Amino acid sequence: MSITAEIRVGDKTLPLPVIVGSEQEVGVDIQALRDKTGAVTFDPGYGNTGACESAVTFLDGELGILRYRGYPIEQLAGKVSFLEVAWLLLKGELPNAAELATFTAAEKANRGLPAHVTAIINAFPKDAHPMAVLSAAVLSLSSTYHAETAATHAGLNFNELRLMAQLPTIAAAIYRHGAGLAPVAPDAKLDYTANFLNMMFAGTARSGHDADIANALDLLLILHADHEQNCSTSTVRLVGSAQADLYASIAAGITALWGPLHGGANQAVIEMLDGIVAHGGDVGWAVAQAKDKDSSFRLMGFGHRVYKNFDPRATLIKVQADVVLGKLGKNDPQLAIAKGLEEAALKDEYFVARKLYPNVDFYSGIIYRALGFPYGMFTVLFALGRLPGWMAHWNEHNAGKAKIGRPRQIYTGKNARDVVELSKR
Repeated sequence: MSITAEIRVGDKTLPLPVIVGSEQEVGVDIQALRDKTGAVTFDPGYGNTGACESAVTFLDGELGILRYRGYPIEQLAGKVSFLEVAWLLLKGELPNAAELATFTAAEKANRGLPAHVTAIINAFPKDAHPMAVLSAAVLSLSSTYHAETAATHAGLNFNELRLMAQLPTIAAAIYRHGAGLAPVAPDAKLDYTANFLNMMFAGTARSGHDADIANALDLLLILHADHEQNCSTSTVRLVGSAQADLYASIAAGITALWGPLHGGANQAVIEMLDGIVAHGGDVGWAVAQAKDKDSSFRLMGFGHRVYKNFDPRATLIKVQADVVLGKLGKNDPQLAIAKGLEEAALKDEYFVARKLYPNVDFYSGIIYRALGFPYGMFTVLFALGRLPGWMAHWNEHNAGKAKIGRPRQIYTGKNARDVVELSKR
C-alpha cells in the first residue's frame, strides 16, 4: 500500500513526497513547503524533524532497540572490541582479522601527540574543566594535519585514524595536568583501553593492568559509540555542512556533549546520589521529592528524550556495575541507593505512567567513579566512546551533496519601526 501526504496552508494544497526507511520509518518530505506555500514547519527541539537520511544507527525508542549498522547492541557488547565497533561505524562492516590487525597496529603507531597540543593542555589552569581543554586540544590538531584531509592509512582516512589514536592520549594528559602529575607516554604493548588506563593512572594508587577492568571500560565505550541524531552528533553534522574540517566539527561536538542535559548527565547522577547519601541514603525521601512539583530535587538518570521503554544500554551497564564493584571489592553505598531508586521507581505508578526507566547515565557514572575517574572526566569518557559515531556521521553527511544546515524560525519580535534620535528617547 502506497503512502501519500499533503498539506493545506490557507487556500494552497501541496502534495508531499513520502520517504520510507529500511525499518519502515516514514518521513514526509517538506523541502518544497516554503517555496510553494510560504510556510515553514514549527518543531522546537527538532523532535519530529528528520534532518537527514542515515545508514549508521537505528534506534526505536518505543521498543528499546539500538543497532549499529544493523547489529543489535546486545550482540556487539562483550563480543567485539571497541576498535572493531569503531571500524564498523566508519566502514559499514565489522573488520576481518587482517583489517583489524592493520587497524590496531596503525592506531598504536599514531598515539603520540604533537608538541603544541601538549603545550596547549599545559597552558590551561589546572582547575579548568576537562571538556574545555579537550575541545581546544582537538581543534588545535587542524593546524598540524590540515594539508592531509584526503590521505588514507590502514584503510581509514588518516585524520580519523589519528583522532582515534590520539584522543585517549589527549584525555589522559588533561587529567594528569589537572592532577599535577607528569604525563605518561602511550605504551604500544597495551591495547586501546588498557593503554588509556595506564596513561591515566600509572604511578598512582589506581595503577595496574587488570583485564576485567579494561574490558569493562571497553564495553562502556561501545555502548556510547553512537546514538543516532542526538545533540552532539547533529552539531557535528551541522558544522561539517559548512565544510569545516573534521577536527573543527568534532571539537564542536565535544562542546555540545559538555552540556548537563547531554553528556554531562552521568556526572549529574553521581551528584544526585551524593545528595541522597547526605540525606541519610533515604530512597523514599528521594522518590517523594522527585514527585513533588514544588521541590528543587531532580531525579537524574531516568527517562530519555527518545526511549519510551527501557534503555537497552542501561540493562548491560547495570550488570557491568556489579561486576566492576565486585572486582574492586567496593561496597559502594551509591550503588545500593541506585538500585533502591530503580526498584522504587519501577513500582511507583508516577514513574511507570511516565515511562521513566533508568537510562545509560544512571549506572555509567557509578562505574567511572569506582574506576577512579574524577567527576570532571566523566563526559570526556563519553566523548572517547562517541568519537567513531561522530566521524561516521561527518563522513556520511559530507559524502553526498548535502546542503549547508540552515534552520528557519518563526519571528516573534517587534514589527518595523523607526529609529528615534537620542535626545527624544
